[in-house]
Amino acid sequence: MAETSTRAWMRPHDWAEVVLGVVAVLSFLWVDTDNAVMWTMIVLGALIALDGLLSLAMPGLVYGEGLQIVLGALLFISPWVMSYTDLTAASWSAWIIGGLTAIAGAAALPVANASHGRMAGQH
Repeated sequence: MAETSTRAWMRPHDWAEVVLGVVAVLSFLWVDTDNAVMWTMIVLGALIALDGLLSLAMPGLVYGEGLQIVLGALLFISPWVMSYTDLTAASWSAWIIGGLTAIAGAAALPVANASHGRMAGQH
């Protein structure tokens, strides 16, 4: 796993973040939403997926994993902040995807730190 964590496009945590972001973006296709909920899920999902892609391309980029934790937390609290807890499927989608995104970011943080440390010694 140590070698995998330093190679671009090989970290499973970041692939999970990309998949979770895409699922959030597309979730309006299978859950009832209104316009604000749909765009909340699309924007946060796109940011999650894009940050996951950036982390895949640049495995030593530590701040990307921290950003994933923040984005996951934002998606998790969005049903309360955007007042759509009455839309049960959309709320559960945000809670599950947001929670899994934060967990994936937290799990990838030590791997990114180790990768960053190895890459810093190469300069």
